[in-house]
Formats: sequence, structure tokens, C-alpha cells
Amino acid sequence: MAELHCCRLRLPGEPGFWRFRLDGQGAIRDLRPEAPRAAEGRRHRHWDWQGDWLSPAAVDLQINGLQGLWFGHLETRQLDRLHQALIWLRQRGVDAVCPTLVTAPLARLRRSLTLLRQVRQQQSAAETRLLGAHLEGPFLAVSKRGAHPRRHVQSPDPERLEQLMHGFDAEDVALLTMAPELDPRHNLLGRLVEQGVVVSLGHTEASQGQAAAAFAAGARLLTHAFNAMPPLHHRAPGPVAAACTASEPVFLGLVADGVHVDPAVAVLLTRMAPGRVVLVSDALAPYGLAEGRYPWGNRWITVQDGTWRLEDGTMAGTTVGILEGACRLARWSRDPDEAILAATVRPRVVLGHGGTVVQHLRDTTLPRLLRWHWQPETGRLTWATPQPSAA
Repeated sequence: MAELHCCRLRLPGEPGFWRFRLDGQGAIRDLRPEAPRAAEGRRHRHWDWQGDWLSPAAVDLQINGLQGLWFGHLETRQLDRLHQALIWLRQRGVDAVCPTLVTAPLARLRRSLTLLRQVRQQQSAAETRLLGAHLEGPFLAVSKRGAHPRRHVQSPDPERLEQLMHGFDAEDVALLTMAPELDPRHNLLGRLVEQGVVVSLGHTEASQGQAAAAFAAGARLLTHAFNAMPPLHHRAPGPVAAACTASEPVFLGLVADGVHVDPAVAVLLTRMAPGRVVLVSDALAPYGLAEGRYPWGNRWITVQDGTWRLEDGTMAGTTVGILEGACRLARWSRDPDEAILAATVRPRVVLGHGGTVVQHLRDTTLPRLLRWHWQPETGRLTWATPQPSAA
């Protein structure tokens, strides 16, 4: 393809308009702020973005399954289906995910990690990339376990951690959610940090002080803020306050479906913790399927209005994708920059893939990126895969 010069685009979190050159292979070159009255328009073929945003594709740190497949209940016979499901997910703007495994017997978790490693090694460029898994448990507070089966919840114990992680590393396990009050000396937390695993606090009864101590010891994330933890209270601030006030960069996971967290509180969180909110879907296997009743291990869940619940009414997840969550957050907050960053750049930072949005965009081909359009009069944010043919 011929070179194409793109102009009048925005980058989330960056001031002013930007421009770039698309080379003959479709990769971004010369990404830079746009000079006023640039004369290049007279010499080069131009593609005017009219103020739309350009960002990396999304990274979802918490997704339990999709298209009828549970990451935590994978079987060898399902792997071909999983590859197809990941193609489907890539077409929906998601570059990479941390497949999430909820509390289960250690043997089951290890089998899932083995199968996910096998899939990861055989992926094509058309698929959403599988990163290391997110182990949501088993070291959780029983009282805050939510949908996690009580009989498989365990106390933090270095021997159990060794049994779980033996033969695996941070390439296989990127994140682990735990209740810090069960590990007061941070023995388990410290081992995980040493192994390169990102520790997230969640399903916890921790006080503000206990959570703050865990963040100081190396925890970097709060799992689905406000859910399965003490509430934010003016006399008992709890983990949310600890995350918002941590001196070291700590991020807060937010499920922006409007059910897990009320829209007003979601907006409040972005203002209490500017630059620290990370969107996650917490999507489950019915994501991409019709609403209805579905099996989950030896239990049943009901999916209605994008939310799924156990038969006793316990809320346990959503079928709202991460980019739909970004669009909802933008509508509530009227801040598209914040919503885009929370779904695309910050999840990468949590995993240690730092850098500015400019660094994440350079040398990347357009089909791996997202174009966002904002309608301020309606608060509507939409996204699409950029197509050079649209010039």
C-alpha cells in the first residue's frame, strides 16, 4: 500500500492533535504532535481523523471465559473451540487477556494452567493473546468468597503455593488475588512478588491498615473495587481508601457494567484515584451467548441483562465486554480520555509493560489498534478498527 499521512487525531491522555505516517506495510511511523498549519497537506495523501482518538487495543486482566467456555474448566477437546473464540474476541477489540481461574481444587487449577500454556504456544496472530493467568483465589476470606466454592478456599500457606505453582512461572501466572489479612507477615505475598506475579487484593475483610501494609509490601492492584470487600466508610475506610491513598502506584480494578458498581460511584472512583482505575470485564463463559441458564461446574447460573447470578441470587460476574464498559464509563463521566486509558494502556502498566501511549502505538499496524469517536452532546463513545481504505 502507498504511504498515508494521518492528521487531526487525538491520543488519550495527551494534549492537542497528533499526526502519523502509515508506511507501505501499514505500520505507524513518525507519530508526533501536529504542527499548526502543517504544509504537508499539499504534498501527501492525507487521512483526516477529525479529532477521533487512537489507542492500543484492550487488555482484560479479569475474564473467566467466553462463548460457552470456562478457562477454569477447560478440556483438551475444547482447545480448537477456544482458538476460534479468541479470534471472535480479537474482532471485538481485545488484544490480550489474563484468563481468570476462580477457586478450585489445586489439581484442577494446575490442569487449567497446563492447557492454557498449550493454547498460548499455538496461537495465531488473528487471536486475542493469552497472557499469564489471573488466579482469583484460592487464598481468600471465606466470608467474602462470593461465588467461590467454600470447600476449596484455602489459607495462605507457602507449601500450598509451591504445590500450585510448581513447574509454572510468571509467564503462566501473571496475577493472583488474595486476602491480605490472612497473610499478616506477607510471606506468601513476598514470594509471589519475587516470582514476578502481580498480587491483587480482593475477596477480603482487610481493614485500611491491613490493605495499606500489603500495598507497601508489593501488592499493586485491587480486584473489582467495592465488591467482596468492606465498603468505603468515613470511620472504617477499608481497602478502597488504602488503594486510593497508597504512596506507591496502586491500581483499582473496576467492572463498569453499572451493576457491580453504581455509575455515580464509578465516576467518584475515577476522581478519588485519578490515573489509577483499570477496567476489567469479569466476563464469564456466557459472554457472547444469549441470555439464559447455564451450567457452571456442578452449579447453575442465570444470565439476565448482562449480569449473571447463582441460584441463590449471589452476583458472580457479567457478560458485558471490557470495551462496552469503557463506553459506559465515558457516558457516566463525560471523560473519554479516562475511559480509553483505563481499558487499554493502564492494564499493560499493571503487568509491567510500561511506557506512554505513544510508545505503545509506534511501529504497530492499524488493525491491532482502536479508533474512538466521541459525541459530547450525547456522551456516546464508540470504537472501531481503523481502516486505511476509509481515507
